[in-house]
Amino acid sequence: MLKRGEAGVSGCCVLDVRLWGKESGLSRPYPVVCHLLDTSAVFQELWDVVVSTETKSAVAGALGLGQAEARSVVSFWAGLHDIGKISPPFQAQAPLLYGPVRDDPAYVNAPGAEGDSAFRHERASHWSLYSLLVQAGYPNDERLMHRSVSHQVAQLLGGHHGAFGTVLKAKQAKRASDYNPGLGAGGWADQRQVHFGELRRATGALAVPRGGLPAGLAVVVAGLVVVADWLASQASAIEARMPGAGWSGTAAEVDAHWQVAVRAARGVVRAARLGRAGFSAEEFGLMFPFAPNSLQRDLVEHLPAMVAKDGPGIVLVTAPTGDGKTEAALFAASVLGRAADARGLYFALPTMGTADAMLPRVEAYAARALSGERALMLLHSMAWLDSPGAVDCSSESGDQSGEGVISAGRDTAVEADGWLRGARRGLLAPLGVGTIDQALGAVLPLRYNVLRLLGLSDKVFVVDEAHAYGPWMHQLLVRLLEWLGEMRAPVVLLSATLTGRTAGSLVDAYRRGAGIREPSGVVPRYPGWLFASAAAEVVSPARGTTTDRVRTLRVSHRSVAWDALASAGAPVLEGGRRVVLREVLAPVAAGGGTALVCCTTVAEAQQTYRDVCAAFPELAASPGGVRLLHSRYPADERARITAECAAAYGKPEGGPVSVRPASVLVATQVVEQSLDFDFDLVVSDLAPIAQLLQRAGRGRRHRRGPLGRPAWAAAEDEPVLVVLDPLTAEASRPPRSWGAVYDAGLLTRTSRVLQERALGGIAVPDDVQWLVDEVYEEEFVDRLEGAARDELVRLDEERLSGEAAERHLAAWTSICSPADVKGDLSKLSVRDAGVTQELLTTRLGADTGRVLCLYRQPCGRATLDPEGTVEVPGGGRWGLRPAGLAEVARRVAPVPGRWLRGGEPDTAVPQGWGTHPSLRDLVLLYMAPAGEGSWVCQYGRFTISMSGVGLEAH
Repeated sequence: MLKRGEAGVSGCCVLDVRLWGKESGLSRPYPVVCHLLDTSAVFQELWDVVVSTETKSAVAGALGLGQAEARSVVSFWAGLHDIGKISPPFQAQAPLLYGPVRDDPAYVNAPGAEGDSAFRHERASHWSLYSLLVQAGYPNDERLMHRSVSHQVAQLLGGHHGAFGTVLKAKQAKRASDYNPGLGAGGWADQRQVHFGELRRATGALAVPRGGLPAGLAVVVAGLVVVADWLASQASAIEARMPGAGWSGTAAEVDAHWQVAVRAARGVVRAARLGRAGFSAEEFGLMFPFAPNSLQRDLVEHLPAMVAKDGPGIVLVTAPTGDGKTEAALFAASVLGRAADARGLYFALPTMGTADAMLPRVEAYAARALSGERALMLLHSMAWLDSPGAVDCSSESGDQSGEGVISAGRDTAVEADGWLRGARRGLLAPLGVGTIDQALGAVLPLRYNVLRLLGLSDKVFVVDEAHAYGPWMHQLLVRLLEWLGEMRAPVVLLSATLTGRTAGSLVDAYRRGAGIREPSGVVPRYPGWLFASAAAEVVSPARGTTTDRVRTLRVSHRSVAWDALASAGAPVLEGGRRVVLREVLAPVAAGGGTALVCCTTVAEAQQTYRDVCAAFPELAASPGGVRLLHSRYPADERARITAECAAAYGKPEGGPVSVRPASVLVATQVVEQSLDFDFDLVVSDLAPIAQLLQRAGRGRRHRRGPLGRPAWAAAEDEPVLVVLDPLTAEASRPPRSWGAVYDAGLLTRTSRVLQERALGGIAVPDDVQWLVDEVYEEEFVDRLEGAARDELVRLDEERLSGEAAERHLAAWTSICSPADVKGDLSKLSVRDAGVTQELLTTRLGADTGRVLCLYRQPCGRATLDPEGTVEVPGGGRWGLRPAGLAEVARRVAPVPGRWLRGGEPDTAVPQGWGTHPSLRDLVLLYMAPAGEGSWVCQYGRFTISMSGVGLEAH
């Protein structure tokens, strides 16, 4: 051991700088005390730059401290996170460094302690910090450990690797080293004590909190500790502060290192772009280059006064597609964000395609309306391909130079780097646009879920298409809204077709999190909006608004025999779907204009595309005459088609508008949400009423004027929706090919409502809300008699039981509500038996796989493209290089999971490609040419083909 006087002293023990905290990728070992100081300094800077004034005040109030004292105390806590590295199993990971310590008689090891790799350092932090904090005078309650401030802090810091340990029992805590020999004895305990004391002294955290943190504040602090740890672990930052030879950790040297770390932390945090955006623009005209419409104007006139009086909260906007909900949401976000002192916003959408399309709109809004740090992230599973600079770190390279490399073991480095440049960091950027699942992961017991909660805690959370989620995701959204209510994060919900019951469940969840138990009793107006405060028991009556486009939707309900999968050369049957399609699309082919044909399944869309091409060969031969869009294309091909569709069917950019050339888009449900497409005619297979109304919103969506529509579609305010309905007297059940895409009972209800109510047209927006509510009302079955009534009752029972099962599974797998945490953070990490990572990250019922087609060329080699120009990357020790990984990921396509059951040899990703998340569970399909631009392979019992219509299986 070092002699007294050579280092910082605590009691009869002195600081031992031989104990290392970081060494991977560094020029020499970095003492653990230095990393503790660095992390405290970075946390302190995050506290100053990222955390809102309101949150700082709330933390100080909960701890019973002044704000300056609270700042020092929580920064001190952050540094303590790695005190568990002062333990035999961790130090033994570097044998050459461990030797002198092991041979020092002051360090007492139980037999086998240094080899106990299962006793990780974060667990050691949890177990050892409890007693250290008790000795420091922190409040303690041995009878109810979950209420002990000492234990709460220890448990919080023990969760810095993404999962919290269970609450300790008092007898375990008193004899921690007996229960965990990996803690070591003698000098190990002494060194944890002296490091604790030196860190406390240097940071000035001498104040003792009188209370603990409620759940919402606890996850904010826990998330900030993770961020501080990872930012402080960057190799470039460590090398800049590496102590010189002879550094012995005296009190003066510790103080000097602390001062350097504090100054350096400013640059570290600034480089990470984790600052705050400011909602500086107050007027609609400063946010958008156009005047507000009726809906937006009503928000402008009334929402600011409501928020000024009752504080921020939740806004629900219900309006038809094309009525400017996006701009209404962004204006509401500005009002709420300014009142809440929010640091940014996250705009959540249902799909990757809709998120990609929303990104430039939010970017333009941010440029006009926001100030401060405006780092904007696109967040979904493939977003890293489109993020500037993101690909540069997608490889798990062994290069340890440069900004962003982490000094840690390999597993930790991958996680940290993935966060700094990918999804885990993404939600912490001030501004984000992405898929809803990125946010819902916050309420699943996934590792680092506190980072997601932290990322959303101080932002305005905007949810588009709030009606579009099934019971599983709806239940998760309910739980997330409870947490956002607890953290007083403002929320804006958008929907074109939302039932009153669903609207009430979402608003009530947010209010429940905010501590307001009284049901809101909300009744949405359509179009319209409502506001509920998070700080007061105030729910404004829903405000109905007018619309600048009152329209009458003309519904042509066509009962058809289902022949959607018949080959393109088969005879066209009278009364079948194919003959009706020919009839309704004939005006397009003859007179120009555009049409959307929305199909239920990918297979039916592919076959419909072939059939339309065969029926209208001249149209098919013209550029863009017939297009096909669905999810079963490689990512780059789908992106190309989507961009082409946006150019062909998007909003006019100004200037003269003329009739568009004849064009038909055959697509699946991917077009019904958030994509700003405009068609002269919409044709759809039968779907639940909410989905049909969404699709109808793509009909004559924008004003094109008398010269912009073909003669057959001249009535701009009377769009036409043709519904192809397979439910006939001869076939009362949906086609077998539809499987479980839609509930049969809802299809039956929708079919009957369309037949009964839509003959005179549907007034938009006046009829929309009652139409949606009518389809879902319980009394619907009372209109029917006999066998029809019995059948619908049975179908309803099946639907309700299925929805109940999904809600139960979501409740079973998600984390508890903030009110139920009650001091035990392990409830955010614990999974019940049978709850796997795959179950948590997969939407219930979603059976999907991911494939990469490799094309065998005549010479025998395989390439990434059919033309044979892009070589398959070879990889290496550290996996694929960034460019190779990007080439692979751009060509991945989703397929039904049943296609891949059974497996085939030699279809796994080569070991040399590495373990990047985008390669996880990827299946390689070695395709052989089959003529006419088609490629095929055999996989299990399926023959899988790739052609111009995407992937198919037979």
